[in-house]
Amino acid sequence: MHKVACLFSGGKDSVFAAFWALYNGWGPELVTVFPEPYSMMFHHPNAEWTKLQAEAMGLEQITFRVGREDELEKLKEVLSGMGIKGIIAGAISSEYQKQRIDKIGEELKIPTYSPLWHKEPALAEELKHFQIYITAVSAEGLGPELLGKNFQELKETKNIHPLLEGGEGETFVADAPFFKKRIEVLEWEKEWDGVRGVAHIKEANLVEK
Repeated sequence: MHKVACLFSGGKDSVFAAFWALYNGWGPELVTVFPEPYSMMFHHPNAEWTKLQAEAMGLEQITFRVGREDELEKLKEVLSGMGIKGIIAGAISSEYQKQRIDKIGEELKIPTYSPLWHKEPALAEELKHFQIYITAVSAEGLGPELLGKNFQELKETKNIHPLLEGGEGETFVADAPFFKKRIEVLEWEKEWDGVRGVAHIKEANLVEK
């Protein structure tokens, strides 16, 4: 089986990227980075709960922490030791993220894949079959009432990307058609500073579907 690394944050994009790898008959291993808050490269809220998603999908996972200054070097170091044939990222429209992942792939001589790149309409349709929570908002027009709510409740808002791809928010996937179990979130802790907010999962478990 074609072993690949799937950069995995637990949000909708990386979950769908993992599904894409499985659909293509590859063997994805999830690679989850625990970054400093507000990293421009890596999703931060609720990254520690990706272990439940990995178990729900039946996939192996590597996790590690990085500082603000060494996040890309540390990622490159981890990827170089995995014996993989490809690197998969869930980037949709962020040139900043895609260029940096592609550069790591070039340096390691490992091909990179961004299966969602500029495929917003198709992804939006597929995500209707996922259970997705909004876990962070940080843009004018998105308020604290959205924290912990279902992503499908997000209404069209002026100057806001419909998939929150401009850094306006973050998500967490609790269930998808290919999950063997679903995640039940039992308790949230929400923060709001008047401009941005985060919904932290405080308690969750896996349940049968």
